[in-house]
Amino acid sequence: MEGQTEPRWLSPDERDAWLALSWLMIKLPGAFDAQLQRDSGISFFEYLVLGGLSMSPDRRMRMSDLAQFTNASLSRLSNVVKRLEERGWISREPSAENGRFVEATLTEAGWAVVVQAAPGHVEAVRRAVFDAIRPEQVAELRDIGRQIAEQVDPQRSWPPPVRETAQ
Repeated sequence: MEGQTEPRWLSPDERDAWLALSWLMIKLPGAFDAQLQRDSGISFFEYLVLGGLSMSPDRRMRMSDLAQFTNASLSRLSNVVKRLEERGWISREPSAENGRFVEATLTEAGWAVVVQAAPGHVEAVRRAVFDAIRPEQVAELRDIGRQIAEQVDPQRSWPPPVRETAQ
């Protein structure tokens, strides 16, 4: 803002778009959390951790990469992974490639949780997001999301590395 004396105020259209986006950032996670808690007994964040591992090669990921995938601090992720490990859904061990890194692996019991939770979660996402937009807007939504993510955090790769899962 050097050299500027006046803030770059939002236009009415920009303000309306920002308010809509803000509302979504606040409401969507809560709606998904409530659905997952009700239907599967897990939080939205726990589902992101389990889902991220389920889409990774060998259902395994470095904790640092998993923290990036879930947009969590290593401390927060470690606490959640510890709870999931106690349930038998995740195991942790030093990386075979580089023992300085710890990797989390989705267990068969954890995979079963993902398989059970995914249909209800996908239906909630479809109802909340994709049923509200036209098919041709899906690519626009993806591109806009990626552009904003790059602007907010250019150091991170987007999307995080994942693989397709079996349906």
